[in-house]
Order: sequence, then structure tokens, then C-alpha cells
Amino acid sequence: MGLDDYGGGQGPQPDVLVVTTNDVPGHRVQQVLGEVFGLTVRSRHLGSQIGAGLKSMIGGELKGLTKTLVQTRNQAMERLVEQARARGANGVLMFRFDVTEAADVGTEVCAYGTAVVLARE
Repeated sequence: MGLDDYGGGQGPQPDVLVVTTNDVPGHRVQQVLGEVFGLTVRSRHLGSQIGAGLKSMIGGELKGLTKTLVQTRNQAMERLVEQARARGANGVLMFRFDVTEAADVGTEVCAYGTAVVLARE
């Protein structure tokens, strides 16, 4: 069952629904496939580190670092979805991100959740 059967949205529907909740209203969990995750580590380049250091002295958004973190989170989530799809899931419940510093050289982002097969009730 693909998520095209779910309806309710505009445009193409993803084949793996990712939610932060324990369940999806109107659906039941047919099968729990287990934990899935997507992990990536990104280093900051020297220019953005210098810019961030200067910006932190005067205040304001660190746009270069924000852009890098958004790209990193997206990549981690894409890897999570790939892993869920490979296991036959059409949903991921209890989706979360974990972000940590990796030995002062970059940022580690892990997207994780529980891969499931969902069916309409």
C-alpha cells in the first residue's frame, strides 16, 4: 500500500509518511519493522567558522551555519526514509532528531524513528 492511497494532501504524496506521533489518525499499524535511522556528520568550513565567530560578538543569526544545519538535517532524514523504504515500511512513527558536536570538527545529526506498515482503518 502506497501513501497515494492516503489522500488528503495536495500534490504528489510521499511513499513513506514520517510523523512525530505514536500513531496516525484513521490508520492502524499492521506491522512494526523496528528502528530506522539516518546519520550524517558535517564539518564547518573555515570561512563560516570565522564569520560565525565575528557574528557571535555582535549578535544576529549565523546564516551560513543555519543553512549547513538545514542541509544536514535534510540529508539525515532522506537516509532515514531510504532505510525505512528498504525494509518495506510506508511509515515512520516517533520521528526525532538528535544533534551533537563531533569532536569539535563538525556536527553529527541523527534522524530516527520506528518503521511501520500502516493500513487505513
